[in-house]
Amino acid sequence: MLRALADLADRRARRVVVLAALVAVAAGVLGVSVADRLGPYDATDPDSESYRAERLLERSGANPSVDVVALTGRAEAQRVAAELRRDPAVGSVTAPQQGGPEFVSRDGRRAYVAASFRPGVDESDASERLLERYDGRSGVKLGGAEITQRQANEQVSEDLARAELLVFPILFVLSLLFFRSLVAALLPLLVGGMSIVLTFSALRMASELGTVSVFALNLVTGLGLGLAIDYSLFIVSRYREELARHGPGREALRRTLATAGRTVLFSSLTVAAALASLLVFPQNFLFSMGLGGMIVALIACGVALIVLPAILALLGERVNSLAPARLQRAADREARSDATGFWYRLSRLVQRRPLRVALASTALLVALGIPFLSIDFTTVDAQVLPADASGRQVDTALRTDFPPNRTTSTYLAVEAPRGPELDAYARELRALPGAAEVSAPQPVDAGTTRIDVISRSAPLSDASHTLVEEIRALDPPFGVSAGGQSASFIDLEDSVLDHLPIALAIIAAATLIVLFAFTGSLVLPLKAVLMNVLTLSATFGFLVFVFQDGRFEGLLDYTSQGAVELTQPIFLLAVAFGLSTDYGVFLLSRIKEARERGASDGDAVAIGLERTGRIVTAAALLFCVAIGAFATSEMVFIKELGLGTAFAVVVDATIVRALLVPSLMELLGSWNWWAPRPLRRLHSRIGLAEA
Repeated sequence: MLRALADLADRRARRVVVLAALVAVAAGVLGVSVADRLGPYDATDPDSESYRAERLLERSGANPSVDVVALTGRAEAQRVAAELRRDPAVGSVTAPQQGGPEFVSRDGRRAYVAASFRPGVDESDASERLLERYDGRSGVKLGGAEITQRQANEQVSEDLARAELLVFPILFVLSLLFFRSLVAALLPLLVGGMSIVLTFSALRMASELGTVSVFALNLVTGLGLGLAIDYSLFIVSRYREELARHGPGREALRRTLATAGRTVLFSSLTVAAALASLLVFPQNFLFSMGLGGMIVALIACGVALIVLPAILALLGERVNSLAPARLQRAADREARSDATGFWYRLSRLVQRRPLRVALASTALLVALGIPFLSIDFTTVDAQVLPADASGRQVDTALRTDFPPNRTTSTYLAVEAPRGPELDAYARELRALPGAAEVSAPQPVDAGTTRIDVISRSAPLSDASHTLVEEIRALDPPFGVSAGGQSASFIDLEDSVLDHLPIALAIIAAATLIVLFAFTGSLVLPLKAVLMNVLTLSATFGFLVFVFQDGRFEGLLDYTSQGAVELTQPIFLLAVAFGLSTDYGVFLLSRIKEARERGASDGDAVAIGLERTGRIVTAAALLFCVAIGAFATSEMVFIKELGLGTAFAVVVDATIVRALLVPSLMELLGSWNWWAPRPLRRLHSRIGLAEA
């Protein structure tokens, strides 16, 4: 296949490039409005009890959630309530006159109005209309669940635009430094831009089949740029080597794709397989991140293996054009050297004391991971918005100036009509120590009744979680489903824990299978899994150390939630595992190639590290810039995504690749390449060996 792609690039280079440009333009037109078509965060499990409670009440014609909270002056509250009642999307409105003194601030000057949309309406459109109506209106601020979701979606678009403006110039300058020529430096940005545009169009089409979370766009942008840079670096660097040996033409392209192209193919498969593990989670946020990441990894691979070789065929030796003479000489030296250079000497230094280096590296990674033992989890709420967002301002006011938790009650969908048994159940609820208030049973239809339980503590606190568990532990003689923010978070934790073993099995199996197909060894894949676990533990420890413990808040411009957003470690588990294996494939490809050319095991490791050390370091730095740009996001959990991924890449490209891999390779020697005889026969039969 790779030989055929090389021949296609050589014979039909212009046609491939023109067709790719036309496809990119069409994809750009299709995907330009993708952000408006995608859905909210949504970490709901459709099989959970909280989801059942919500649907039971909605089927009865009542929306159990408080979608909009209008914070206003006490004298204006009734007029705002009347305006909301006239909106066709609003189903119910509660003003201070109906809600009582709990809807009035402690100083008596402000009040709020709570509104719920009608079941079945387009909440996004309704929220946008209300925000536009009250935008700039003095004395009224809008918050609530749906307003928060809408503002979060808008913030994602702003964050993407800011990240792109920031990251592209930096990437270009760094690419010029690492690629040594202006022409070559433009190639990764071209591959990355095309990969992102094509993925945006794919997500736009996927949104017609189901809901896709808008937050997938962050991942697609960062990961698409990062992988495109990685793949471009390896293919262009290898092409330069082949140019130095064979000159421009079909032979250079064939050798480039047979070696670096094969590495890119396997690398993309490992990343895509790791991210595909997120598809097992029923939460739309995780599913969407897995879908977007898997698509962009495969598309980046396709662009790098089809379009980039065609461009290289057209450029030939001009790939080194528009570079200062000093950079050209450096590029030529790098294309020819094997047994000299910093990375070769570092490998030899490590190989002289492999056991000490392996133990010290492992100890350092374990130490970095120790904070992970004290991790606490939270979920996305209004507090992740910027401080100037009305959703966050309203939420803060409700937490500090009003009787707490009135808009975040735990609602119970009771499958029973009013009667003595229901009254007895309500008395049991009032006796629970964590319950500040329990509403009177409210009939919703002939067979369903609603009861609201207000916690004494914040909805995401341990005390509120205990209250929900105590409610669910009661055994009334009728069906009861508990919903609301506290119950939903408990169900999210349980759902993630239930599906995590399947995701881990997929990641581990995919890593083992792909690396075995790549190397023919059983030892190297197992070793890669263990090293990836160390990288992950260090990354999770970093998240706790920074974001949970609230360090560098001023520098990073965020406010700690005192915990880590629950889905981020799951997401990082897939991304970091895939990227760690990605860099491992790059290194192992050159070690394997040197070994097959006759180098000893020790020499092969040193040559492989020298050949890939600078490139992997450059790729890691560029990737960190691409994905780390999301540290500029106004939302804390997007910062966690960007910085967590960047930290994992740095750890893997330095401690693991430069120290741990060569030390373990030296310790194991020829055992690195061991596999049982049946597996060796299988590997030779499936025909995936390097040409």
